[in-house]
Amino acid sequence: MSAKIKIAIAFLFCVSTGVLYAQVPKGKQGVFALTNATIETVTKGRIEKGTVIIRNGKIESVGTGNTIPQGAEIIDCTGQFIFPGMIDCGTTLGLAEIVNDPRANDATEIGEVVPQMKALTAINPSSVGIPVTRVNGVTTVLSIPAGGLFPGTAALINLQGYTSEQMAAGFEGVVMNFPSTSRRNNNDRRTDEEIKKTYDESIKKLNDTWERLEQYQLIDSLSKGKGVTYYPELEALLPVARGQRALLIEVNVSKDILTALDWVKEKKIKRPIFTGVLEGWRVADKIALANIPVITGPVMALPSREYDRYDKAYSNPGLMKKAGVKVAIKSSENNDSNFRNLPYHAGFAAAYGMGKEEALKAITIVPAEMLGVADKLGSIEAGKEATLFISDGDPFEPSTNVKQVFISGWQIPMVNRQTQLYDEFLKREPGLSK
Repeated sequence: MSAKIKIAIAFLFCVSTGVLYAQVPKGKQGVFALTNATIETVTKGRIEKGTVIIRNGKIESVGTGNTIPQGAEIIDCTGQFIFPGMIDCGTTLGLAEIVNDPRANDATEIGEVVPQMKALTAINPSSVGIPVTRVNGVTTVLSIPAGGLFPGTAALINLQGYTSEQMAAGFEGVVMNFPSTSRRNNNDRRTDEEIKKTYDESIKKLNDTWERLEQYQLIDSLSKGKGVTYYPELEALLPVARGQRALLIEVNVSKDILTALDWVKEKKIKRPIFTGVLEGWRVADKIALANIPVITGPVMALPSREYDRYDKAYSNPGLMKKAGVKVAIKSSENNDSNFRNLPYHAGFAAAYGMGKEEALKAITIVPAEMLGVADKLGSIEAGKEATLFISDGDPFEPSTNVKQVFISGWQIPMVNRQTQLYDEFLKREPGLSK
């Protein structure tokens, strides 16, 4: 055998074994009985020593006297807890594999006004971040495009499936980055005049776009959709103008939040949802009065202003909730990839005024209600999708281990790239000898 053939065979062997090693095992579907558990239903209280029956991808029954179906796989959860799968409404999961490498990032498209760019079409079901995230109990995420004024349409996805269509969880919403009067970050060296000029230009572009949309909507209504010149960006915004699709408005500084509230009222936006809202606590009464739901985060963050108390980001969700705002919690911003940390953001919110019960709702049933999927997700109830996890303690505590995860009835392997690397290097063999 020639040296070239030997090298080729060795190369193919390395590639094949590498692929096999990186492969996450497949999920399993069937009939399951999760017994002897403490069940946190979220909407109907706690059930001690209860049983959850899973069949055909759904929760068939929840309680203490359930009949276990013949042939069901019984999972004894003695000393363990069952929670509904957590929902993170602030991620780029499936869109950005390597955040700082444009070749591996589909979260951002060219252009300021591109709402027709749909996140669902760009989702990578094989993203290594998906198994990493779901083994911590985060089963559903809102994957959000980033970029300009209208960067695209976000998609809610379950973290299980071979295609983006299989992962789709029933919600899409147009994203808008409201013009900001503040600096982008600590490295923003623009003068105050430059910031104001950029803000004024963005506001003008926003209002010009909405004026064109209103004209487009009128023409479309009068012509019943016939004979209208096709503008993909306006066509994507049309469901927002008609109240058929939510508008996710990213806004953070209190001054900008007040401006956004006025803009929403003036333009008669029917389904607004504010996201980010890092200074929501400053104007919480105004947000509550407008009855606009909020997806806030990150919670584990520094204060937005140097003179604020250290804990303002932690207490922000609780202060808004106390004022009467409907609050969900998201994990990150700026393409951060630590989406598995969602329960710890909620844990900080719980400790700094929101309370454990409300913080749990803020990452389960509340986002499900906001996004119109509460009939399927967000709580443990008969008839809903079997999307839940089993843990050995409070999921807000970093010491807690998630033992099992189910998504739409699929038992998810508790394996990901991080666990594989841990197993590989825990007892590594000596290096190759020379």
